[in-house]
Amino acid sequence: MPCAAITGWGAALPDQVLTNADLEARLDTSDRWIVERTGIRERRVGGTTTGLAVQATRQALSRAGMDPAVVDLLIVSTNTPDQPVPATASLVQGELGLAGGAMDVNSGCSGFVYALVLANGAIATGLERVVVTASDTVSRIVDPEDRSTAVLFGDAAGSVVLEAVPGEPMLLGWDLGADGGAASLLYQPRGGYVYMDGREVFRRAVRATAASAQAALERAKVDVSEVALFIPHQANLRIIEAVCQRLGLPMERSMLIVERTGNTSSASIPVALAEAVEEGRLSEGDLVLMSGFGAGMTWGSAVLRWGRRPA
Repeated sequence: MPCAAITGWGAALPDQVLTNADLEARLDTSDRWIVERTGIRERRVGGTTTGLAVQATRQALSRAGMDPAVVDLLIVSTNTPDQPVPATASLVQGELGLAGGAMDVNSGCSGFVYALVLANGAIATGLERVVVTASDTVSRIVDPEDRSTAVLFGDAAGSVVLEAVPGEPMLLGWDLGADGGAASLLYQPRGGYVYMDGREVFRRAVRATAASAQAALERAKVDVSEVALFIPHQANLRIIEAVCQRLGLPMERSMLIVERTGNTSSASIPVALAEAVEEGRLSEGDLVLMSGFGAGMTWGSAVLRWGRRPA
């Protein structure tokens, strides 16, 4: 049975930087208040979900040395499509001239992990080249006067290329779940702004992310001490710290970008992954743990072995 390997990666961030000082000027908040509660100092805002997805996907394809015409499937994770129909994946496919199928996944901030598991399964059943892109522009659906949400979110896209290769599996274990009964804790009504019960979401995020990560590790038959890099959803530094404490994972083995990007929803894990690769934090054979939690309420974790790029 063919196995998947990540052979390309990319990330796209808008040019506009929104700092805590900018928010201080128009909201009843302060840099100190934001940093103490979230760890965020600035975020990138602007662009469109499709436009950022195109940039990140193009970069990933270039790093993989892949012709868009040979792609079998594009999966786009997004909670903020530019329009309801057609799928954002179709718009990205058309812009880049990709072959194959195109579909969207909407699974909150866990969406990239969901899409990655789907892509791995598609390769296991015969596809050879699958692109997974996560793109979200949450800043445009938050109330700019609501300090509980306006300080949190930024915009971004991240992308990876998966190819079928011989050898051992890349994806060693995963855990996906949802609690639809808690959907009212984080949602956007049609035509309205995002609502979030921050205190309860924080509590559930810590508990569910840690439990999901542990479940994925157990299914992969991997101990947390073997994990070279933990790439969590970049929602809130305090959540990441609490999850690491529950897992017994040193913070220095976590990839952190939330200070500079804010919460970029489903894009945060692939953007952090791309940065980790570019910074040389991953080597051939390293074990990587990814975990996310978001609207739905969904959660998803995956343990993968990095490397084995095809010749």
